[in-house]
Amino acid sequence: MSDEDEMTYARHDTVEGLLQRGRGLGAVRALQDPQGTARFVYDGVRRDWRWDGVDDRALYLARLVRDLELPPAPIVARLAQDEETCLRACEVLELLALGGSDEAREALRRYVREGEHWARVVESVSVAWPGEWWDDLGDVARARIGEAAELPWYREPWTRFGIEVQSHPFAPRPSLAGLGDDELLALLADGSTESDTKVDALRALRDREPAEALIPLVPSLGTPDGRLPLPLVRRAVERLGALAVPAAHGWAQDGRPWLARLGADVLADHSGPEALPGLVEELAEQWAARAWCGPDRTARRVARFGPEAAEAVPYLRRFWLTTPHSYERAAFLEALAAIDRGGLDHAYTESLWDCEETARLAGITSAPASPEVLERIAVLRDDPAETPEVRAAARTRLAPATGLV
Repeated sequence: MSDEDEMTYARHDTVEGLLQRGRGLGAVRALQDPQGTARFVYDGVRRDWRWDGVDDRALYLARLVRDLELPPAPIVARLAQDEETCLRACEVLELLALGGSDEAREALRRYVREGEHWARVVESVSVAWPGEWWDDLGDVARARIGEAAELPWYREPWTRFGIEVQSHPFAPRPSLAGLGDDELLALLADGSTESDTKVDALRALRDREPAEALIPLVPSLGTPDGRLPLPLVRRAVERLGALAVPAAHGWAQDGRPWLARLGADVLADHSGPEALPGLVEELAEQWAARAWCGPDRTARRVARFGPEAAEAVPYLRRFWLTTPHSYERAAFLEALAAIDRGGLDHAYTESLWDCEETARLAGITSAPASPEVLERIAVLRDDPAETPEVRAAARTRLAPATGLV
């Protein structure tokens, strides 16, 4: 999140604050006052209110522009700003075009012909749009490529345009997918194996049954300077589940901070009832510190205890209501449901308008089958700008009522 202005979130119970956080309730309330909330919608493009890069806002903002029948012109004007703002506006306009806005589509095509950051924009639309919407821009790209400081790295759309791209600076490494588990584990155990090869071996193991023989190798899977784990180590350990618990006791006492943290996390993820008071206290401390990154992990740990974790409910509700880190919101709702499903119908219903895919998926699965809910799920099913996962879940939820998937 960056901007030339100091950014302070508005209160979570105001329309402005709800929209900044990407809450579903913000979208619902904005529909009740399109003129009064238009400036907040446009502000979501002008300034990046995401807490970090994994949060979503583009589809949320594009839907607001469409549903409130706001003109895209103020967003089009943002294309002329710095590269970060330009690409943020580009993403919203791409989605508006997919939703049927000819003005948004033509604005981006025009920008490719005239704009400063045209190369990044044409790369972006080549991913988001059908080929017939952009492949006629080849003449423009060929004429303008000389303006670029260097050749692009990405292959699309440049190779389709017949434009040379830079060679990747690293020669591609052979795939290890054809090796057996024992061969991959042997590579990981060999102290002379290069780090990149070890990462490739972990990647090859990722989609297979968890290999218990990986456990004693974990302490050796750090970066050469010993400061960090190799990429994919944490994910490999998480897939091992409770199998890693005995070794994790030793890891947690290790002098290397990355291994000690990994061991502590494994133990916390598989702790017994005696850990519950500490987890509730951890949530309380995170709330007191307004620590927006990390409480989702604590929430998932608390959720394992079900109704016994009732003391965590006030903190989970506060985080769900107020966090600006929208990526974590679904974890709080999931934990609340594991502890006590009662009283959450409104939260699941609101989630159908949420900025985050995970929240919309939760709403599709669990919101009560009221006419409003089923109508909203049908909108998600039929929206060409929606993600394939959400559209598929919506089809599945509506299938019993329609007989069609």
